[in-house]
Amino acid sequence: MPFATLDTITDIAATRWQEGAKNPRLGQVMGSLVRHLHEFAREVDLTEPEWFEATEFLTRVGQISNEKRKEFILLSDALGLSMLVLLMNNEVPEGATKPTLLGPFYIPDSPEIPYGGRLPAVADEDGEPLFISGTVTNDKGEPVEGATLDVWQNDEEGIYEAQLVDDDTVRHRGLVKTRADGSYLFRTVAPIDYAVPTDGPVGELIGKTTISEFRPAHIHFIVSADGCRPLTTHVFDSRSERIGSDVVFGARPELIVDLEEHPAGEAPNGETVDRPFRTLELDFVLPSA
Repeated sequence: MPFATLDTITDIAATRWQEGAKNPRLGQVMGSLVRHLHEFAREVDLTEPEWFEATEFLTRVGQISNEKRKEFILLSDALGLSMLVLLMNNEVPEGATKPTLLGPFYIPDSPEIPYGGRLPAVADEDGEPLFISGTVTNDKGEPVEGATLDVWQNDEEGIYEAQLVDDDTVRHRGLVKTRADGSYLFRTVAPIDYAVPTDGPVGELIGKTTISEFRPAHIHFIVSADGCRPLTTHVFDSRSERIGSDVVFGARPELIVDLEEHPAGEAPNGETVDRPFRTLELDFVLPSA
């Protein structure tokens, strides 16, 4: 058995993982990972105290993570790795809606809301009223009936439900279904710019830099339908000044939208709104499965 030296440790470790893996793909991934990690350590001349600090950092990332808080996703997002993997694996045909990040605040099993209804916990007095409507079509231009829009966003104070650790109230998320003509409509509030959590290790790391911890205002969607490839995306309010400095690199020019302003009066769902409100006409085009 060869013994490790400064010159041989990388080859020994990479070969052991590559040849010892029971799954060929695992061997390929781990062999490459070992070589890149070792090269990184050599490139920056990594010291033992620095490596110990890194292991403590990763330990704290795991310790603060739970069913609601996904600190490892936040770390991946902030390093640009999440967006890189998404761009590598989610090329869509011309004309199809562009995907972007899932983010760390997604909660499955949202309640279904009727056509024209409100996302849960949205009250008359909350934030800036926003009515979102549009259609879901396939890449042949055909309307998709029964498509599901899984929607989630922050509230008028910039808080996601997943950030409320001691509160299980469903807030600002829901499932919206399309009608026979592919149309949908629901009421929510206009999202606002918000800071990613800064009370954990990832926030502490960002705080040691001049990088902004803010994300531009946006609304998340997972759109799915039979016969179509599911889409994970979100759209960005063009009024935000932080679109060019999104801390998780998720903004894309094709996903920037204008929220049209209207005076108080009748809204698209027939409600009477007693103050100015906004509307967004948002169509989704899904590639075939």
